[in-house]
Amino acid sequence: MAKKGSKGGKGKDQKKPEQRDLRRLLRIPGGKPVDLSSYPADAIPAGPKDKAEGLAATAGMGGELAALQERLYAASTAGDRRRVLLVLQGMDTSGKGGTVKHVIGLFNPSGCRIRAFKAPTREELNHPFLWRIMRALPQPGEIGIFDRSHYEDVLIARVRELVPHRQLGRRYGQIERFEQSLVEDGVSVVKVFLHISEEQQRRRLLERLDNPDKHWKFNPGDIDERALWPAYQKAYEIALERCSTDAAPWYLVPADRKWYRNWAVSRLLLEHLRELDPQYPKGDFDVEECRARLLAS
Repeated sequence: MAKKGSKGGKGKDQKKPEQRDLRRLLRIPGGKPVDLSSYPADAIPAGPKDKAEGLAATAGMGGELAALQERLYAASTAGDRRRVLLVLQGMDTSGKGGTVKHVIGLFNPSGCRIRAFKAPTREELNHPFLWRIMRALPQPGEIGIFDRSHYEDVLIARVRELVPHRQLGRRYGQIERFEQSLVEDGVSVVKVFLHISEEQQRRRLLERLDNPDKHWKFNPGDIDERALWPAYQKAYEIALERCSTDAAPWYLVPADRKWYRNWAVSRLLLEHLRELDPQYPKGDFDVEECRARLLAS
């Protein structure tokens, strides 16, 4: 991921945007301190250079994404346990819901399992924090999308001091082991942090106030949460550092530009599905014999 002062690695050997591995560019290296202030939230580290190009490029991925999704589901009917889980995290207004809307538009919704995690219910609080997550995982052949996730239990829990620090510290290890077990069971875990700037969040909240049709999305408490911006940024930095692993790395997507956010998340999913390369299962019947019978019927 290009930091401040970087021009995205321009050089004579630079590949065209569509040929580059976006996963490599956006990946957060695990085990190293993360400074979110060094990552511009309006950056365009690779890919389309403007909105028109970005919208066209995103739409252009639709056909291949849909085909790969169908192959993934078809493979599951023959026992292939592989599936994809997209985890979206970010500050309020970073576009988690908007990303879900645009990503789903590129897939067959019947093959997607979407879950938006709110504050835990009374029943959920009576179980370990990963309990509700495990109940929402995608089945083989599906693409699961989490709008917020198990990371809320090391983000808001840290900022709001909802659990003792000792317990909070153990959760990072629990999350790492949990995600490792998912990968071993055939889940491609795609964790995306939607990185929005504080000023852009202010603008988006003001847009909601200025539009009566958006008032339902506004919560006066969002203003109070803004006062905790530094604490949330620190909580995210710790989570990204502690839980970006080889098995389940974190990807940081600049989210000030909605069109770029949607392109980047779609591209990340495309790269993961291409790597999986699911195949249609072969039929276990005599094609010609069935054709003859059908023609004679």
